[in-house]
Amino acid sequence: MQKLIAILNVIAWAGFWAFGYIAITAEGLTESQLVIAMILAFAGLVSGIVAYMKLVRASEASGFAKGSKQLDTAARNRAQEEWGK
Repeated sequence: MQKLIAILNVIAWAGFWAFGYIAITAEGLTESQLVIAMILAFAGLVSGIVAYMKLVRASEASGFAKGSKQLDTAARNRAQEEWGK
């Protein structure tokens, strides 16, 4: 499943850069073609970010990547109570 998400991630980012480049630099496009290119670029951006975040979470869960150093709820609440003192 991770390989499929990685492939989708690459395709999404490629679509973002390709259609974004078309939307920015192309001359002689109609307004509807420009809007479609912008929508496809935005879809590539959103799906690329979502796929990347899923890959990051999966790699942290599997132990392949080091997890983030966030405090658990009890430690965070204790630190916030002592902060103002």
